[in-house]
Amino acid sequence: MQFLRPLAIFLGLICFAFTLPTPTPAQDTPSSKPLNVLMIAVDDLRPELGCFGKSDIHSPNIDRLAAAGMRFDRAYCQVAVCGASRASLMSGCRPETTQCWNFKTLLRSQMPDVLTIPQHLSRNGYDTGFLGKIYHSPSDDADAWTVDANQWAPRDRSKGKGYVQALPRKRNPANSSEKTGPSIENGGDVPDSAYTDGHNADRAVAMLERFSTQDKPFFLAVGFLKPHLPFNAPSKYWDLYDRDTIEIPSRKDVIDGLPYARSSWGELKNYTDIPAKTNMLNDEKTRELIHGYRAAVSYMDAQVGKVLDALEANGQRENTIVVLWGDHGWYVGDFGDWCKHTNYEIATRVPLIVSAPGVPAGKTESLVELVDVFPTLCELTGLPIPGHCQGKSIAGVVRDPELSVRPAAFSQYKKSKPGVGPVLGTSIRTDRFRYTEYVSSKTGKLEDIVLIDFDNDPGATRNVASDPAYQSFLPQLHAWCEQSSTGL
Repeated sequence: MQFLRPLAIFLGLICFAFTLPTPTPAQDTPSSKPLNVLMIAVDDLRPELGCFGKSDIHSPNIDRLAAAGMRFDRAYCQVAVCGASRASLMSGCRPETTQCWNFKTLLRSQMPDVLTIPQHLSRNGYDTGFLGKIYHSPSDDADAWTVDANQWAPRDRSKGKGYVQALPRKRNPANSSEKTGPSIENGGDVPDSAYTDGHNADRAVAMLERFSTQDKPFFLAVGFLKPHLPFNAPSKYWDLYDRDTIEIPSRKDVIDGLPYARSSWGELKNYTDIPAKTNMLNDEKTRELIHGYRAAVSYMDAQVGKVLDALEANGQRENTIVVLWGDHGWYVGDFGDWCKHTNYEIATRVPLIVSAPGVPAGKTESLVELVDVFPTLCELTGLPIPGHCQGKSIAGVVRDPELSVRPAAFSQYKKSKPGVGPVLGTSIRTDRFRYTEYVSSKTGKLEDIVLIDFDNDPGATRNVASDPAYQSFLPQLHAWCEQSSTGL
């Protein structure tokens, strides 16, 4: 009977082998095709869309993207100006690392060797291409793209204008900045492609068609300009809104606020119909501008729809991660202000939507930052997260909206305090508070603090930093603020 013992061992080993877990296919195996990535960047977009609860905004295409993905209701940019915000997102680094604080400083002039999102993907087998505004300058990070959009989807010089009406270029005598025309244009009965975003949407469709004919995964970044100034759009988008019903935001400044910390809205004053020396616009002009902003939002939304339609028509939607983000917020008369360029909630809160295959739709209150986009795309595509990334992957939140990755989100902006000079404002947004410290760039001295309690003041109308009832909160908020260079 001794021969039965080896036989039993042999049979046992066979049974054990059948109980071992099946290996998960690697990303590069035939059974696990790499995911494509479509990134949609939008300039100056407030998180006021139908999907964010703003029912009077006509945004059906972004709304349907949100219905198929995770909507982040509390997402914040690192710097409320386009160039610096985009440099941070694309590099995965915070502004104290990039040293990009304004719209014109190129990322590559400060960090020539940093690994960016398109570089990382291209080094891992992706074709990468972009259209429109991704970085502030199209020349920034030029070597990161493997596909020449002008070859795949050539520009048509007869399309894609900033203005469709013949407008003289002139200067405002009260402002030395060169003028390009008025702050708004109702373009009339013209095709969407008459303006830049419409033409770029058509080009994006052509690029998606080319990508659909190849086996390599792709990363396509499409940047839409609107609703950036000037608020120009075909008339059909203006017709979606009744100007007479537009409510004007309160123009009252924050009680005990800091005048120097407000937006100067100088960007708006670069247009011929805006007085260069005014500090307040009348009701008629305010409604006209809000009307124009909303028309521009709906025009941009239609272009997003064209790109999403093409993704679906080519059979790529089920294998593509789609991420849509705004680079910063925008004032439309709130507190009497316009533009961005502050550390406050309206300038720093942004729309963020991530839709990934196999991930259920939802919404989340988790505090997230745009610097999180890079590591999140890495995790969702199965690629390693580069060690230099200073954000956190929020892929877990994409899958489970109840998760939280940090207690506070950072934003920063440099201002100038009269009698002191440049100060760096560092702001953190917690569940309850927005806490901002302004520190002198010359002396390192803490100059001012602004504390907003959203639980008791959802309109952010009062600075309670000096209120005795809030003193117990300040040490922890200050300690978190001290970690601005690395994040929480």
